[in-house]
Amino acid sequence: MSHPLESAHQHCQSLQEALGHLRRHSLHQLARWASHLSAVLPLGGRLLAAGNGGSAAQAQHLTAELVGRYQQERPAYSAVALHAETSSVTAIGNDYGFDQVFARQVEAHGRPGDILVLLSTSGRSGNLLAAADTARKAGLRVWALTGPRPNPLADAADEALCIESASTATVQEAHLIALHILCENFDAVGPEAAAALSAEEPGISPEGAV
Repeated sequence: MSHPLESAHQHCQSLQEALGHLRRHSLHQLARWASHLSAVLPLGGRLLAAGNGGSAAQAQHLTAELVGRYQQERPAYSAVALHAETSSVTAIGNDYGFDQVFARQVEAHGRPGDILVLLSTSGRSGNLLAAADTARKAGLRVWALTGPRPNPLADAADEALCIESASTATVQEAHLIALHILCENFDAVGPEAAAALSAEEPGISPEGAV
């Protein structure tokens, strides 16, 4: 068994390496996601989010930042953590099976132009894969935050941010930092980006974000 101090150093080193990769390869992606959110949410669109276990906590952290606020005052935006709907989760799990607990809710709440954010350290959770498939068929944009590629969820999403680490804890910690950067960029961009991005992407419009 390693000494606790040695384990702590290894933990910090793992996170430092993962964040270095995130900084080199994913900051532009997060800025682009923030601009897209700024084009969808102020026009009445919705963000849905889901995960399992620790990733569920991360997904709920994101929705709380959007419904509440991150750092600066702004309007409240529609963001729903699907795993937090306990009656729906347990009813759907009981009647349809655990793999359908998120897909069924996406079918109910998702509209064309909405965004589904799915978090998974493995990228192999059946209920998230089913949700991604349902969302894409319904016209939602699917973003995944996962551990290392290759993994099925990254392939099933429209875009994926993959943390290059074999440590589940490191992946989850890096996901939280990525979500904070996303929220920080969202606050910085502001709703004035909506008109510009709508012009660039024909699928983004007030009609497509209800």
